Amino acid sequence: MTPDDIVIADTRAWLERAVIGLNLCPFAKSVHVKGQVFYAVSRATTVQALLDDLIAELKELAAMDDKVRDTTLLIAPDCLQDFLDFNDFLFDADRALVDMELDGVLQIASLHPRYQFAGTLENDITNFTNRSPYPTLHLLREDSIDRAVAAFPNPESIFEVNMQTMERLGLDGWKALKVERTEPDDPPMATSPHDTPKT
Repeated sequence: MTPDDIVIADTRAWLERAVIGLNLCPFAKSVHVKGQVFYAVSRATTVQALLDDLIAELKELAAMDDKVRDTTLLIAPDCLQDFLDFNDFLFDADRALVDMELDGVLQIASLHPRYQFAGTLENDITNFTNRSPYPTLHLLREDSIDRAVAAFPNPESIFEVNMQTMERLGLDGWKALKVERTEPDDPPMATSPHDTPKT
């Protein structure tokens, strides 16, 4: 089992090198620099346990001041390694959001090591825009999304620009970023003293 601090370090490295480094999400840098991204590690090994952890994190995010915690990355290193199973879980996740009456307040985005857009081949480089080191649920505030989109000149162009970025980068360029999950025998990555695993 990969320790929580390494799971968080891997995810932070991916956020800094890929998401922010390649500017895949123009809105990510601001909340990252301000320390408003919360990393929660779920040790769930079943769908129900992960759903329980998701509900707890949704409640916590909704109750927090956005200046303290704007967004949460719920990382599940021990669950839903198969992308199709993970994709199926998103229906349960969205239903929980509605049941909690948080639909329109919070939003759940999905990231996975084997993420695959419909109509693409498994190793199509464009899939890597959503490939995180571990299965991850990104919990976002709708208000924050609206503000970010309003401040960005052409938000509808982000997807197309990302596809072009990935095509230029290629598989070798992605591998050079070294944003894969740390295997048990790999040396641990440096962690920030401010990274506190969720217990």
